[in-house]
Amino acid sequence: MLSIWLLFGTVLLTNAQGTDSWPVFRGNRNLTGSSAIPIPKSAKVAWVSKMSSGTKSSAVIGNNTIFIGSDNGTLYCLSLTGKAMWTFKVADAIEAPPMFYNNNVYFGTMGGEVYSLNAATGKQRWKYATEGQISGSPSYFLSGNAVRIIVGSYDYSLHCIDDATGKMLWNYTSDNYINCAPAVSSNLAVFGGCDGFLHVVDLIKGQLRHKINSGTYIASSCALSGNQAFFGDYDGGFYCVDYATKKKVWEQTGGSFVGSPAVSENRVVIGSENRIVFCYNKADGKLLWQYKTLGKIAGSPVISGNHVVITSGDGRLYVIDLSTGKLSWSYDMGSPSASTPAIVKGLMVVAAQDGHVFGFNLNLK
Repeated sequence: MLSIWLLFGTVLLTNAQGTDSWPVFRGNRNLTGSSAIPIPKSAKVAWVSKMSSGTKSSAVIGNNTIFIGSDNGTLYCLSLTGKAMWTFKVADAIEAPPMFYNNNVYFGTMGGEVYSLNAATGKQRWKYATEGQISGSPSYFLSGNAVRIIVGSYDYSLHCIDDATGKMLWNYTSDNYINCAPAVSSNLAVFGGCDGFLHVVDLIKGQLRHKINSGTYIASSCALSGNQAFFGDYDGGFYCVDYATKKKVWEQTGGSFVGSPAVSENRVVIGSENRIVFCYNKADGKLLWQYKTLGKIAGSPVISGNHVVITSGDGRLYVIDLSTGKLSWSYDMGSPSASTPAIVKGLMVVAAQDGHVFGFNLNLK
């Protein structure tokens, strides 16, 4: 249960993404997992691409290309029709989603290395080493005109890398593993840790602003919207913090939360290891509906138009009506999945753990 709430003192604003790109984990650097693109009441699989191994990664989309990592250490670059354009092989598994920015792609490995590649050619730009595995996606911020890459590691640290050189600029050290991706807004990074704290770090100085004690592991990434941060913890607490009023706005409980929430204008949706998808009123945390799948949910939902899209350990992709909580349609992928769907105009890309990547045609009839 949440025990300490401290002032953050900074308003966190949402980044918008275009309808033709899903360049980072959860779609934008605030990690809201939301899109205005409507999901049809039924959709057909346009293509299936099979990787040479399984995957725990999720896809990102930029410049009309798809990027996703695999368990055997291969980063795949696919066309929007699922055709392999190039691959890049490293020694260790790539479990975290990659990131696309400024015609480059970035990813971390379970061996603790961060790579930057030219997104068009797959040629390596630089490699950076941490001292622990990387389970969360990288993000970025700008310092003047300079691009900075940030990533959390199991060496307890958030690392800041100069994109021009691949060299460390600073690292901020917590008290345990960092399993998630940092949410970025303005000059702040917000992330939970296995030390039981939600950390807010000044990206310019590389120093802690504030931290919140949740009392237990925060395995998943938080989502930032306006003045508020939303996150769940391993013991089943789910929280909303208001930065401006210095208060916890509301809290709820459910099964263990290891995935990240999706946040829209007035709804918050999160999946739980107790197999349930919860939808809360964003303003007061009132439970609006819940939907039970057949398997544990370790993945993160996406709110797209008036639907929630989420994968489950039962191997299905579920598309749920955001207003009513009723199932619109589902698809059996044949293998468990914890993939976050990547959604652009006309296409949704989802991966299953056996290495199949599915492209769904979202064009409305």
